[in-house]
Formats: sequence, structure tokens, C-alpha cells
Amino acid sequence: MRIAVMAAGAVGGYFGARMAAAGHEVFFIARGAHRDAIRKNGLIVESPLGNLHLKDVNATDDPSTIGVVDFVLFAVKLWDTEAAAEQARPMVGPQTRVVTLQNGVDSVERIAPILGDEAVIGGSTYIVTTISAPGVITHNGTAARILCGRLDGKSDDILNRYAAEFQKAGIDFQVSPTMRTDMWTKFVLLSGTSGVTASTRQTLGEVLADPDMCALFRRLITEAVAVGRAAGADLPDTVVDQHMERAKGLSPTTRASMANDLNNGNRLELDWLGGKVVSLGRQHGVPVPANETIYAVLKPYRFGRPA
Repeated sequence: MRIAVMAAGAVGGYFGARMAAAGHEVFFIARGAHRDAIRKNGLIVESPLGNLHLKDVNATDDPSTIGVVDFVLFAVKLWDTEAAAEQARPMVGPQTRVVTLQNGVDSVERIAPILGDEAVIGGSTYIVTTISAPGVITHNGTAARILCGRLDGKSDDILNRYAAEFQKAGIDFQVSPTMRTDMWTKFVLLSGTSGVTASTRQTLGEVLADPDMCALFRRLITEAVAVGRAAGADLPDTVVDQHMERAKGLSPTTRASMANDLNNGNRLELDWLGGKVVSLGRQHGVPVPANETIYAVLKPYRFGRPA
């Protein structure tokens, strides 16, 4: 397979590296110091599932030089979605599948008008990775899963064929007929963990140990579930309790990526996480007071730390 990783950050870079190690032709789209380090030293993955050091890596900041590929791992920051989709046009042909591995819940709707309904596939990933240094991706824990599928639930023979190649490479890659609900299931937990760990500046373990912060966390998830149902997601009655239990099983030192971005003074994905819950709540007439409060508290920092 010819695979493009757009972009080769912590998530896309990890899965792209696994596919390259399995013998596939992988193009890593990266910028700045990360791109330069990959070109100079190769791409390093540090993982409990096995370390990698890929040399002679195809790293570029210009997708137009790659040509048509079979598969695009689309993992850019949410504010770059439309711009990155426009840049990806030259890589998309009749057999190409573009799987979104972003944090939000509306990526398919945003890029399908640019790249085509046939090419764009909804996806979710379950992995904790960071770029620990330029050219180095560190994987924490053993979860490394991709779940994807068409939002209308229809089968896709081309996608199924590509999925088999990921599985042969040892990646937990599954095609789901209920992807819209699957994306919302992840989103309600992610928006909650992002909101509570960023606004309180506490780890997830500290949030869960404090009755007041834990109650806030539960309210954020509960409101997001109500919004998801109003938006058409078939979320079960048990999903809030399941997520609270799932949170207890995560490392107590966990902070959502948005909390790390806040601490580092970086731009936040706030408008597409808690902000999305707020906007959809208003659109569908669903009260979301906890999410509105968190959004208001974090809003001054959404473009990075004020000067």
C-alpha cells in the first residue's frame, strides 16, 4: 500500500511507522523541527509494544509531491482541517480512503465536501502518544487501536481490504458499521476529560479523587451525551457510568492533550470539543450549563497564551 500520514504527529506518526516497518510505502507529512529531525535521523518510536527506528524515511511538507495514495491517515489539529484537506487533494484518487483520526466529532462533514463522500471515512483512535522530541514519538500504555467506518453504516470493500493490511501489520484496526455512534461515544469522554483537566489544571486522578471535581466531570459527560442524542447518535443509557469507570482505569497522571496544550501556551482545540457541545446544545435546545462554564473559562486561551 501507498500511505500518506497527514500529519506525522504523535498519533499519525505512530501508526504510519508501524505500517512502514511492515513494508508499506509510507509518506510522512511534517513541518519544522520534527520534519528536519526525521529527515536527518529517521523516525523513532518508543513503545511498550516494541521500539522502532526507521531510517531513510519519506518526510515532506508538500503533499502535492507524493501523488495518489491508497490510504490517508488524516490526523491534523482540528483548526487545520479544511486547509489540510485542500492540500490532500492531489493524493486522493478513485480507490483512496481518507480516515479521520481527529479529536472532534464533525471531521467527516468538514472534509467530505472537499475530498468527496466516497473517499472520506470516519475514524477514532485509542492511543496515548506524544512527540517527546523532534523525530521521536513516545507511546504510553499498550492501547493502540483504530476504529473506522462509513457514517451511513454501509460496507466498503476497498476499506475492508485496506483494513486487512493494517491487521497484518499487527495493528488493532477494526471497521465498524456504527461509526457515528462510536465517534460520539469517544467524543463525550474526550470532551469531558479535556474540559475538566484543562480548566482545573489537575490530573485525571486528582479530579476523580475530589468529590466536587468528579461531579463536574460527570456533568460534562452527561451534557455531551444529551447533545449527542439530540444530534442523532444512538448512545446507550449506560454510557455515562461506563465512561466514569473507564476513566478510573486510566493512569492517574493522565491529562488530556488540550490540558497539555494549555500548560504549554499552545492553541487549543476548545471550539471543536467543549465548544462543540455548547454550540450543538444551543442548536438543539439542550441545556449544557457545565460545558458553557468551562468554555467561558478556557476561551481566553483558545489561540494560545495571551501576551
